[in-house]
Amino acid sequence: MSWLTDFVKPRIQSLVRKEVPDNLWQKCPACEQMLFTRELHDDLYVCKQCDHHLPLPPKERLASLFDGGVYSRIPLGQVPSDPLHFRDTKKYNDRLKDAKAKTGEEEAIILAQGSLKGHPVVVALFNFGFIGGSMGMAVGEGLVRAADVALETRAPLIVIPSSGGARMQEGILSLMQMPRSMIAVSRLREARIPYLTVLSHPTTGGVSASFASVGDVALAEPGAIIGFTGARVIQETLRSPLPPGFQSAEFQLSHGMVDMVVHRKEIRKRLAILCGFCTHHQKKNAFSKSNGSKRFSDRV
Repeated sequence: MSWLTDFVKPRIQSLVRKEVPDNLWQKCPACEQMLFTRELHDDLYVCKQCDHHLPLPPKERLASLFDGGVYSRIPLGQVPSDPLHFRDTKKYNDRLKDAKAKTGEEEAIILAQGSLKGHPVVVALFNFGFIGGSMGMAVGEGLVRAADVALETRAPLIVIPSSGGARMQEGILSLMQMPRSMIAVSRLREARIPYLTVLSHPTTGGVSASFASVGDVALAEPGAIIGFTGARVIQETLRSPLPPGFQSAEFQLSHGMVDMVVHRKEIRKRLAILCGFCTHHQKKNAFSKSNGSKRFSDRV
């Protein structure tokens, strides 16, 4: 038997065509259509058959936003990696090591700066593949750092969350990042620097309850789930059925929680328009103030 396995089988396999790679095709979770991975990449991970928006890898999203796909990374601040020495079924430090090995990133947030259709911008992008994009001390520090760079360069800050919420392994230290991120956003508002959010699937928990919901303009991708608590938990608590499409981006738009639902292929264009409008409005206000004019636009 070992002769057949060790000698005959390899010889036969060498004569036939190589097996198809496992990552050549992907199945759409909505319509279950098989999608060619290369075409899916070109389509920004949007299904051609049903227009379902699949998760877009962080690096590919950054490349799709910046001019020529060129941007520079902003280093994250240093924070304690395991402040509570937490352990559940495994050590928190081990979870961090696994997440770093899996994603090739240091944390669940990536900071970058560059040009978006000629407009200098700072982008803070969440990586859902890193422990569900959960917000711990490092993510909070990253948001503060992104706001600092936006203040220094007077460039619009664009935050693209995709998160399950606060990181339970960091306990109350994780919850403290909610007010920290809100303070960072308020500093931008005081300096009249545009703050834009693009809510991708999913945006939930403490992330949706803090900085993600207070953008000057809030965009959302089609079908993205946006909410604080899971629909199942809410339904069991209320003991009544929920409305169709509950917590979807379209549902949130109809109830005034987001400003617009934008197809992924149009997000770069829409952000550029908003950046141009906001920066023009900013310059106009500065000109009015320098001339002593008290327009209504200066007071809002």
